[in-house]
Amino acid sequence: MLRPARPVHRHRAHYAAHRPGYPPQLFTYLTQRLGLDGTQQVLDLGCGTGQIAVHLAPTVAHVHAVDPDPDMLAEGAARATGIDNISWRDGDSYRVTTLDLPTLDLVTMGSSFHWTDREALLTALDQLVAPTGAVVIVGSGRPGTTPPPPWHDIVTRIRTSYLGAERRAGSGTYTHPDRDHVDVLADSAFSQIETRSWTWSTRRTIDSIVGLQLSYSYSAPRHFGSADLYTAYEADLRAALVAAFGADAVLTEPLHTDLILATRPDGARP
Repeated sequence: MLRPARPVHRHRAHYAAHRPGYPPQLFTYLTQRLGLDGTQQVLDLGCGTGQIAVHLAPTVAHVHAVDPDPDMLAEGAARATGIDNISWRDGDSYRVTTLDLPTLDLVTMGSSFHWTDREALLTALDQLVAPTGAVVIVGSGRPGTTPPPPWHDIVTRIRTSYLGAERRAGSGTYTHPDRDHVDVLADSAFSQIETRSWTWSTRRTIDSIVGLQLSYSYSAPRHFGSADLYTAYEADLRAALVAAFGADAVLTEPLHTDLILATRPDGARP
């Protein structure tokens, strides 16, 4: 398995503060559908700052929160103070079989599955997940699923003027996988698939909109070449948003969350 080409997020505080997370209905669904009762072992792979791990912790025995970025892990641990059943661990899909994990009842991946060698990862998880366990993929849907927020064109114009039109990831550019997650899962051991989706929204100030952009890997400081250029980008972005909406604006961001729940058809390993 190749090490996933997931970029390293350096603005962990912006990520934790401004990413929208997931709707509460998602966690209610998982608790009821999987019968989470405080006895389960969970792997949250690509956990970021813990948007899934923290919400699952009260309903399971332990969450193994794994991410390749130590800064994200540190931010997650700091924000989860008082929650004693989450382990924050450095790792990725390449090393998942070497992490000395217990038999897993649930594996969750929130907006991280597409960064991995999906087929190889599912083969590895087949050896780690209990016969009746589940793999859950959470994301925002394919591009175009949700109407763009009112600031979309402004942000795109400013970012493009600094970085060009291609979306960057790590040291290269990012292209969404052509093959759908459901199709990849259908060809794996976890081929019994259920899907759910939720449409919801959040409200954002100008500060929150700017902070959201600073949380994205494709507009991270390393892509700008210098701190001065990055500071200029942030200033231009803020000025353009204020000019369009006013300094005290509160705008609605439409959101969509997809969930794929995958299990083995016969409840046992082949």
